[in-house]
Amino acid sequence: MTINIRRVVTGHDEQGRAKIMIDEMVTNSFSPRANAEFSVIWSSEGFPISNDGFEDPSNKPIGTFINGGSVFRIVSFGVGVAPRNHRTDSLDYGVVMSGEIDMVMDIGTVRLKAGDVLVQRGTVHDWVNNGTEPCIIAFSLISAKPVEIDGKPLPAHG
Repeated sequence: MTINIRRVVTGHDEQGRAKIMIDEMVTNSFSPRANAEFSVIWSSEGFPISNDGFEDPSNKPIGTFINGGSVFRIVSFGVGVAPRNHRTDSLDYGVVMSGEIDMVMDIGTVRLKAGDVLVQRGTVHDWVNNGTEPCIIAFSLISAKPVEIDGKPLPAHG
């Protein structure tokens, strides 16, 4: 499985003029579980985010999300991807770029197909690819406080 994504990142020169800083095919691919692969496109720490200076954070070790920050990653879920039931302390925006996948939750399952968008709000979920081809999803994960129900936090896990 290979993620074939072109990454273009902008910035500024010493005089403050806008320019292209990075224009490359993504090479930082990681495989944390069987039949899954991801690449971090960009990440940030703190809010508001600073666009000053330039340091490429794409190869920094990052968990699922950054507490107090954001992560933009592309994930390829292969057919038969290993299970990973999990919850994060983040607000996740996902766009299915190709293929299809089932998001399994405590109550119910939804099939997402190319072009579908998802707003995942700190819920326990798993990704199951029962299709015939990899499913590629672009995710933007933004740090959020843990979900609370009746004053009791639901902690991140998995």
